Amino acid sequence: MNFFPVVDPEVRSATECYDLSCELAELADELGYEHVQTVEHYFTPYGGYCPDPVTLLTAMAARTRRVRIVTGAVIPAFTHPVKLAGKLAMLDHLSHGRLDVGFGRAFLPAEFAAFEVPMDESRARFTEGVEACRQLWTTENLVWRGKFHSFGPVTLLPRPYQRPHPPIFVASATSAESCAAAGRAGHHLQVVPSVTTTEQLQGMLDAYRQAWAAAGHEPGGHRIQIKYTCYLSERHDEALAEGERWERSYVTHMARAVAPLAAGGGADYPGYETFAEKAAGYDFHRSLAANKVLAGDCDAVRDQITAIRSALGTDLDMSLQFSPGALGRDQAVTAMRLFAENVIPAFRESREHAAV
Repeated sequence: MNFFPVVDPEVRSATECYDLSCELAELADELGYEHVQTVEHYFTPYGGYCPDPVTLLTAMAARTRRVRIVTGAVIPAFTHPVKLAGKLAMLDHLSHGRLDVGFGRAFLPAEFAAFEVPMDESRARFTEGVEACRQLWTTENLVWRGKFHSFGPVTLLPRPYQRPHPPIFVASATSAESCAAAGRAGHHLQVVPSVTTTEQLQGMLDAYRQAWAAAGHEPGGHRIQIKYTCYLSERHDEALAEGERWERSYVTHMARAVAPLAAGGGADYPGYETFAEKAAGYDFHRSLAANKVLAGDCDAVRDQITAIRSALGTDLDMSLQFSPGALGRDQAVTAMRLFAENVIPAFRESREHAAV
């Protein structure tokens, strides 16, 4: 389960969004889903309802007992590593060791401007922030002398619930290089297929798997989370209509948020500068045919997942958004139940963990 709020405040309030997200997290726990996760964004309707994923995930952890709690992702560039590592260690305890930590670089120019962080430092700040958190979780009397932060000696309290630390995921949008670096470091991976071609995504995943293996990490020990929006209904045409409506809303809001990149507002984000142009030509049915979004009745969605596994591999954990935009609460609940009852069982025999 993936919660990514892309909605205008006049359409759905923050309170309504949080209440629904927590209700669906409880339902995910009941139905046997593997995880719930949410994002970090600021200021705009494109994810801006979730400036602190740790806060929302803490509320979800309090209302669930089994489902894993995942940041997807937190942004090291915007938070001092001592604060970030401490908040995440607290959440690891509050969830009794159910936390997976996804770290991301961020890519929205307005966010970097507000935090007074140059975008061309994003990769270096990301790398340093992830390693600083890892060492804060595992090292006593840590002395850190980095490019962006220096501190110590300090011993973080609390120490994480999970030892030596919660599983670390790296979020990558388009970069095979970033995927390979995650594999070499022994980190897990989070990817979004909507901003890449199938061939590009295959290259990213191959680079990750090869780097994991070449570094001598445990065979098959990696985890790959791949994120999709899922519009599921007993009526195929109804699901497609809702999918077309809310995917168009998503693309429009994202295009506005990344628009400054087109004018040179950021560096080292290949492809993002043309997103506004791509958004203008967006076609839901082409996206559906390319399996960038899941939509339809149960048979159709099962067929899509089969095709995705054939193209990208069977070692994927799908992270699904069932409540995009301001989709109605009843529609989201119905989609979750249909997926749990009629889609997951089709793949249970081929996966150690059947839930997604």
